[in-house]
Amino acid sequence: MRKKNSIKSLFLDIGGVLLTDGWTPEYRASAASKFNINPVEMENRHQLAFHTYEEGKLLLDEYLQHVVFYKHRPFSESQFKIFMFSRSKAYPQMIDLIRGLKRKYELKIIAVSNEGRELNAYRIRKFKLDEFVDSFISSCYVHIRKPDVEIFRIALDTSQSPPNKVIYIENTPMFVQIAKDLGIKSILHTDYKSTCLKLASFGLEPIND
Repeated sequence: MRKKNSIKSLFLDIGGVLLTDGWTPEYRASAASKFNINPVEMENRHQLAFHTYEEGKLLLDEYLQHVVFYKHRPFSESQFKIFMFSRSKAYPQMIDLIRGLKRKYELKIIAVSNEGRELNAYRIRKFKLDEFVDSFISSCYVHIRKPDVEIFRIALDTSQSPPNKVIYIENTPMFVQIAKDLGIKSILHTDYKSTCLKLASFGLEPIND
């Protein structure tokens, strides 16, 4: 039976909230070291191509051709992709928290994230995010990225929830502020415990262990 609460939908980021980020500067530096790639050159090329990849306008193979395989390498694209995907790890407490809140309050769960298509698909499948997330408003699907405010409007339209019936969990301060400016209750996620306390202050009490 649904617990009585005014909140109808929970919006959340994926990288930094449910999982580690997909392809961070640290991961790229580690890849450059492992595969003996010039790190400055790789990073410069990444900066030119990655936003386009996250907007779904480049396939991962095309991104890698621009950033890594624009010249012969002594390793394969498959080897490099395996390394990329292996960087993704789950935050089990946060996943369990969201699963529990969905069951307890019958919430719609909407992921609002900047994700490239292939990394996004891998992360959804690997960590079974589609078992509890109702819709993925991923940059690669809607062709716009945070901080574009339109991605939040798409999430609101998809959930059919007014802003004052939504809570958004995000680890980037600018994106939290954008959501707040739309009237969405927002939580700057830094750790599991503080996010639980903030959710409780909005009336969403986590399920006790």
